[in-house]
Amino acid sequence: MTTAPPRAHLDHLWARGRALLGTSTAIMGGAMSWVSERHLVAAISNGGGFGVLACGSMGPDLLTAEIEATQALTGQPFGVNLITMHPELDALIDVCLRLGVSHVVLAGGLPSGPSIRRLKDGGAKVLCFAPAVALAKKLIRLGVDGLIIEGAEAGGHIGPVSTSVLAQEILPAVAHEVPVFVAGGIGRGEAILSYLEMGAAGVQIGTLFVCATESIAHPAFKAAFIRANARDAVPTAQLDPRFPVIPVRALRNKGTEAFTETQRRVIERVRAGDLDQKAGQLEIEHFWAGALRRAVIDGDVESGSLMAGQSVGLVKEEQPTRVIIDTLVAQAEAALAARASGAPQGSPSTPATVAAPVVPDPVA
Repeated sequence: MTTAPPRAHLDHLWARGRALLGTSTAIMGGAMSWVSERHLVAAISNGGGFGVLACGSMGPDLLTAEIEATQALTGQPFGVNLITMHPELDALIDVCLRLGVSHVVLAGGLPSGPSIRRLKDGGAKVLCFAPAVALAKKLIRLGVDGLIIEGAEAGGHIGPVSTSVLAQEILPAVAHEVPVFVAGGIGRGEAILSYLEMGAAGVQIGTLFVCATESIAHPAFKAAFIRANARDAVPTAQLDPRFPVIPVRALRNKGTEAFTETQRRVIERVRAGDLDQKAGQLEIEHFWAGALRRAVIDGDVESGSLMAGQSVGLVKEEQPTRVIIDTLVAQAEAALAARASGAPQGSPSTPATVAAPVVPDPVA
């Protein structure tokens, strides 16, 4: 049993993650299209976390403007998430290097060795998603500085394996080589602590930040999150195994039904020869991009896409980003303090509050 103060012990556990990110906590913000823009990203970084801009389908000019606007709002480190299949990936990499972006997350597929080398040669740290041990080891050989493992509990596009199983598979195999950040369904500090003790260097959190005060998400979008419980965030179904479609986890609504019908129509056109499979899959992605914008920006929570992780059930109110981060840290510290004292976690002897939030209560 450690005798170090809870915060000192916590800082020891995520020291590698903090060192890689250059932050006071190893809490990354998940890159969520239309949500993870300048205001939320800067707020996460200013709150002690590590904000990540979602480039999505932006071109070089739009990304330039977004990075510069974020730099005007924070002097703290933040990253940019680039989609590897973006047709202008090389130009987007140039933008990040020219503007001095310190960290780039490559997502949406296995990145090429040349892309990783260009970023690293330009002075950026590179993080990538690893859905399996074999891919994690390959990415390490390609020179990545850190890995993110994201389980099926996450919102948006998801894989088939739960966060807890991915952590048990991947952390023992590679966490000694590079810092690994765990994502998917994380909503409390105790969960963060458990993954750190398994060997993670930090975590990535998205859903909890959607209802941050600084988030530009439409009030109706935030209200849908606050009303929802974990069981409302469900993955889409694949209608035809010959037409692979990456599942998307979102709150169930008419938009979910519309996606099923869109998928059916696209499959019929591919079978008829009107579309090839790649064009059909691109049409599916365009559906999601438009549906997500309608929900996040316009507030159309009936037919738009309400992408959310299962931790949405822990989102109870709108809160400042700094309070969200501080509460997560306080929950982890309280768990460590309770363990050191021999008291059950959540007992009356566990510290009840920090700043404003009550530690044992779920938070956004």
